Amino acid sequence: MAYINVPEGVPGIRSLVMFRPETGKPLYELAQVLLRGESPLSPAERELIAAHVSNRNNCRFCMESHAAAARCLLGDDRQLVDEVLQDPLSEGLTPKMKALLHIAGKVQVLGNQVTPADIEAARTTGANDREIHDTVLIAAAFCMFNRYVDGLGSWAPTDPAAYEEMGQRMAKGYRLTVH
Repeated sequence: MAYINVPEGVPGIRSLVMFRPETGKPLYELAQVLLRGESPLSPAERELIAAHVSNRNNCRFCMESHAAAARCLLGDDRQLVDEVLQDPLSEGLTPKMKALLHIAGKVQVLGNQVTPADIEAARTTGANDREIHDTVLIAAAFCMFNRYVDGLGSWAPTDPAAYEEMGQRMAKGYRLTVH
């Protein structure tokens, strides 16, 4: 049960958005820009970064829902999501994604943990400034989203089928719907 009076049975951030739509709208718009807007990183790669950071923050709702969206977007390569959540140096990842997930993990701890050497390592794998920028911003934003969801004790379903359904919806984009 959430710590504040939000709609019963509405999971995660959706319940918080229903409680306060005027703050939820810009959060959904931010998620849309970060995860579906123009970027050299694919939507699946960006969802993977979101799931990775959420996993490191022990935010079950965000990790499960964004992992489900990444699985949906990856299609036949969906097993990669679980491999990455177990080991961000998974053999199935490109060297560039490994370097970007390393940076995202450092941002999750504390932004100033990212070093010039981390950035240079990402660049040597082919990451450009925009990919590095987008990775850092996604990681930072998901730290905020994770803390928002968990800080108010929002409900996280335990049924994997609920996340599968969310992932299919999220794969299409982030739109605020308040009923």
